[in-house]
Amino acid sequence: METSWGNLHVIDAHTHFFSHQFFQTFARLAKDSLPADEPLKAMGQRLGVEIPPAETTILAQRWVDEMDKYGIDRLVMFTSVPGDHPSVAGAAKAFPTRILGYIMLDPTQPHAAELLRQAVQSQGLKGVTLFPAMHHFHTHEERIYPLYRAAADLRVPVFIHFGVLKVSIRDKLGLPNIFDLRYANPIDLHKVAIDFPTVNFIIPHFGCGYFREALMLGAQAPNVYVDTSSSNGWLTYMPGDLDLKTVFEKTLQVFGPRRVLFGTDSNVFPRGWRQDIFQQQVGMLKDLHIARTDAELLLGGNVARLLGLGNP
Repeated sequence: METSWGNLHVIDAHTHFFSHQFFQTFARLAKDSLPADEPLKAMGQRLGVEIPPAETTILAQRWVDEMDKYGIDRLVMFTSVPGDHPSVAGAAKAFPTRILGYIMLDPTQPHAAELLRQAVQSQGLKGVTLFPAMHHFHTHEERIYPLYRAAADLRVPVFIHFGVLKVSIRDKLGLPNIFDLRYANPIDLHKVAIDFPTVNFIIPHFGCGYFREALMLGAQAPNVYVDTSSSNGWLTYMPGDLDLKTVFEKTLQVFGPRRVLFGTDSNVFPRGWRQDIFQQQVGMLKDLHIARTDAELLLGGNVARLLGLGNP
């Protein structure tokens, strides 16, 4: 992609593959508020989004077209409901040089570690995403350790959403709030990061409201990374005059340019890839006078290194 620093390889380290199965899952959850005939169509109209076809490669091609449109090299794409990893695995198989898939798991469920091994070894997925506030576990609990051991053996990163967790689809469908912020503090990860020094942990959205805690953890654990994704609306909850430019500045002071990953949190059509997020964040980096070598790391080099991609 042509940028203010010249032509750079750009990899978006945080996007979601909202598959047909993903929307079917929510249609089942909201069945009482949707018409029995064509519930998916009604849900799409209510949400203002396009429901993708059941054929995974059609949605995958749509995302590849978005990458081509904006000059993006690759997308890291997450499964967004447990059990839907075959969808993103199919997308990655269809476009192995463009799409990199992560499996979403509930690590409290039996055989979660084995499921991760299968997803990586047999389906080619590149990482795992965890949501403590959604599945009600502390990341430092011993019952979660088998998953970390599997990640260490497989040499894949562990992405963990801490902080505020809002799923707008749930809110728009009137589904109950199932999230528990008691499990959402990044400090929970400190002992885990020490116990598994070869595992790279990624915290999205600068800690999503736990910015201070994310900085503290990053200062203590060199195998913890942050990503920059989304509009970072969590700033609304912060006291004082903290703004996104200051967030970038402090993050780079603590984590350095090698432990920060660019992401947009793109997920649905017709909105598609969040160019607005990219432009906003590139503007912040320019205001901070980031060197080209550091921009290369932030915008793709770091995630390429974590996933063993070599040249992005």
